[in-house]
Amino acid sequence: MLKLAKILNHKGFHITFVNTEYNHRRLLKSRGPDSLKELSFFRFETIPDGLPPCDADSTQDIPSLCESTIKTCLGPFNELLVKLNHTSSSNVSPVSCIVFGSCMSFTLAATQDLDIPNVFFWTQVLVVYYVTCTTVTFLKKDTFHLKETADASDMTNGYLETTLDWILGMKCIRLRDLPTLIRTKNPDDIVFNFLIQEIDRSTSVSAIVVNTFDPLEKKVLESLQGLLPQIYTIRPLHFLVKHIKDKNLECLGSNLWKKDPKCLEWLDSKKPNYVVYVNFGCITIMTQNQLIEFAWGLANSQMEFLWIIRPDIVSGKQAILPSEFVEETKERGMSTSWYPQE
Repeated sequence: MLKLAKILNHKGFHITFVNTEYNHRRLLKSRGPDSLKELSFFRFETIPDGLPPCDADSTQDIPSLCESTIKTCLGPFNELLVKLNHTSSSNVSPVSCIVFGSCMSFTLAATQDLDIPNVFFWTQVLVVYYVTCTTVTFLKKDTFHLKETADASDMTNGYLETTLDWILGMKCIRLRDLPTLIRTKNPDDIVFNFLIQEIDRSTSVSAIVVNTFDPLEKKVLESLQGLLPQIYTIRPLHFLVKHIKDKNLECLGSNLWKKDPKCLEWLDSKKPNYVVYVNFGCITIMTQNQLIEFAWGLANSQMEFLWIIRPDIVSGKQAILPSEFVEETKERGMSTSWYPQE
């Protein structure tokens, strides 16, 4: 989201970037209290997420966040828009368009009240949206059935290998290839219902922006044309951002954890294309047993590796690597708490 905002700002747009209060505190903690000082045409604002106050430096509980976002965010967001429009001046115009991410569709009601465009930004590649949207459609029609309950045997008994033949333009898609969030038929699943709502609302926006480029997903684009609003493919954003030569924008980082500068020094001491890089991103969590299993997989690969282990990667506990693993890999492995994947 911040990369897209930088690009639009570089093209002349005035930007107000809205974070939740929780994430904004983490951003300031990571980058320093003065790191997001207001620029002339790029400012940061916050709204509450509705969850109880917390000073933790970790990813919030996703189901709770989804439920709270639906119930509480629109009111504070509308209040922010009133404030922004009231304080507009000759240099900064009133809010004229809202660009929202794939879990913030509550903003649609605000744009309808103001009669301004709303743009849906899908940060993943288009095929993920296409598969999710198609699956949700079939689930709503009740023409595609998933087991209402799943047990451990379904992970190994071949059930997840079931081939799906109704996703046009994509052959040999299996049940295991679907996003895990939609492998359920539990009518009370919070995240599942939240996903259905967000996909439904995405079809009524002014435009959709996708972080991809046409030749990569030509068939998917053709399948969606005519079914959705105007789709804009803007190719990988991290390549576009590299062309922005504005030191003020360069200082606006988006890391919620402090980076470890030793990572790059360590990598630069290795042969090109020879190090295995492992990073599960900023949301994924696992059990301690899964962490240990992955650790020994890396050890047995006999490869050099850089492994990013977030402080909150193990659900509810501190991530602890076996001492035997640390000893065996100390000459060819490095683990640290955070470095951006790109």
